[in-house]
Amino acid sequence: MKSGWVDREAQAAIERYARDGIGRDLALRVYTTRLIGRDPKLVLHGGGNTSLKTSMPDLLGEEVAVLCVKGSGSDMATIEPAGLPAVRLDRLRKLRARAALSDEDLLRIERASLLEPTAPNPSVEILLHAFLPHKFVDHTHANAILSIVDQPDGEAICAGLYDGRVSLVPYVMPGFGLAKAAADIYEAKPEVEGLILHKHGIFTFGASARESYERMIALVTLAEERLQKNRKAVFVTAQLPQAIAAVDAVAPILRGACSRKDEKIEGAWWRMILEFRASPAILNFVNGAELARYGQAGVVTPDHTIRTKNWPLITIAPARDRMDDFKRAAQAAVMDFCKRYQTYFARENARAGGIKRPLDPLPRVALVPGLGLFGLGRSKEDAKIAADLAQCAIEVITDAEAIGRFESISQAEMFDMEYWPLEQAKLGSAAEKPLAGEIAVITGGGGTIGRATAKAFAAAGAEVALLDCDERAAADAAKAIGAAALAVKCDVTDGACVREAFARVVAAFGGVDIVVSNAGAAWQGRIGEVDEDVLRQSFELNFYGHQRVAQAAVKIMLAQGTGGCLLFNVSKQAVNPGPNFGPYGLPKAATLFLVRQYAVDYGADGIRANAVNADRIRSGLLSDAFIAERSKARGVSEKDYLSGNLLGREVTADDVAQAFLHQALELKTTGDVTTVDGGNIAAALR
Repeated sequence: MKSGWVDREAQAAIERYARDGIGRDLALRVYTTRLIGRDPKLVLHGGGNTSLKTSMPDLLGEEVAVLCVKGSGSDMATIEPAGLPAVRLDRLRKLRARAALSDEDLLRIERASLLEPTAPNPSVEILLHAFLPHKFVDHTHANAILSIVDQPDGEAICAGLYDGRVSLVPYVMPGFGLAKAAADIYEAKPEVEGLILHKHGIFTFGASARESYERMIALVTLAEERLQKNRKAVFVTAQLPQAIAAVDAVAPILRGACSRKDEKIEGAWWRMILEFRASPAILNFVNGAELARYGQAGVVTPDHTIRTKNWPLITIAPARDRMDDFKRAAQAAVMDFCKRYQTYFARENARAGGIKRPLDPLPRVALVPGLGLFGLGRSKEDAKIAADLAQCAIEVITDAEAIGRFESISQAEMFDMEYWPLEQAKLGSAAEKPLAGEIAVITGGGGTIGRATAKAFAAAGAEVALLDCDERAAADAAKAIGAAALAVKCDVTDGACVREAFARVVAAFGGVDIVVSNAGAAWQGRIGEVDEDVLRQSFELNFYGHQRVAQAAVKIMLAQGTGGCLLFNVSKQAVNPGPNFGPYGLPKAATLFLVRQYAVDYGADGIRANAVNADRIRSGLLSDAFIAERSKARGVSEKDYLSGNLLGREVTADDVAQAFLHQALELKTTGDVTTVDGGNIAAALR
């Protein structure tokens, strides 16, 4: 590992923050915190923390000694000065004289001691930073350090490796007890450059930001070098099927097995999003004959448990020609995982006095021999975090096994960390959105209605994939929604293209729950005179396109076994044809009956099929030129054409999007057609 410190960049940080009234020390504290945060071998996803002891004026203008410490859960890679809230140092140091301190009291004291009352909560390890005397303190969960200390004799290995440069702190759960123990050990040998926390991580410190940071780099480098010496062959490969199933075949089965029925709402499911990872290192790990031993030994550092749980789900290898066997085995493995977790909770909760409420028992990481690993979470972001931490664990465990034998903390210690309120607070407590954990696919996603619908579903918490034959339009729409949205080029008139697009969606998110089949185009002509090729083109897009999309979606939904929702953009033309519009209206009428057929055939599988009949929506289909043509055909002005309904109001793409969203949320409605046309009795179904 090499130092990332660059004098020119450090000076630039000093000058940039000086314009905002930020002093040199805090500017350099931010700079080195970012250096640490951008290296995933040091910290990941809110882990680790840094601090600075300095002085600042309080709200009354009085200069006071403070500890600026990273806010709990903040991202060190992008931190700004506000992410290092200042806390009155004298109050924190007085706490060391106490024999005990509850988490509740610590949190109240922290909040009362903040210079800025609206600042984020400081790191849960604030007292360890406060009790050490150094101006700058850094803490990481460096992979190499964890590989060294996650051993039965990890303390002895460290003692020999560092030869007095660090002091060793036996495992103590983060908080008041650890802070006191670490301070006592430091004071027994104050010349050390850092503290190594057994089965947890490393602290370094110094008189300057650079000294503390570069001590971290130097000590971690020694651990990396030790891991390269006297390595043994790590994992013997287990016997695997010759042909392993593809990700898009495995993911829906795994996702369905890791879902559960909502106990309060009939027809609702609690689902998760998947993030797949594969690499030579991952495959070497998951293909090991002893995976059940080292893969389920526990977390590599206590901070990971809130994101990954304490052990992963392990499945059998999915043979390509025996997917029914894999499905049965995956469901059984998840049931066993949940039973094990519930037993663990009951046992440890009894030890803790029976005061905790159980978290959901489902896995957050799945290891699939022959294929790779999956991170699971209620959002794509959460799934990525779980996958990142699982990859980190694989690296740490692999290196630990190469020089010895990986050993985690005990299950009792895992429980104390997993159910520690200060740790759980990192996840936040915001109410979940109605479509959290669901995956929505929208065809015609680059068009006006597709964009509006994708935006509405994303706002409701769904992960969204936008399919369109215009890849750039889909990409632009996805970019406007956010980083997690997926854009896929797809021509719904091409069956192979549709299947490939859905495979990409499954590979990205793990499955499909909602499909809005929206792609379409309008052909015109008097039906008795129109060329047959025109009619066939319209049917290919406006009927068979819907069938191809629905068929691909249903296959995935059946593999998941958690129901689903098919939504079709039909048209008022299906029931109220307009003059010279037969080439468009006829396939739309067929699509209306397609909706009802899916409702009949798949209702028993929990798959709902509904439609929206919209009319006169400004869009790519209803362009300005097209509006002019239809207005002329009906003998009215363009304004009157667009608002020619009972309410006298123009209907927009957002109105259509809200109708689709409503149908997605109605768990006991299928075979329904919702009109979004401002009122047109001639187009009413009944």
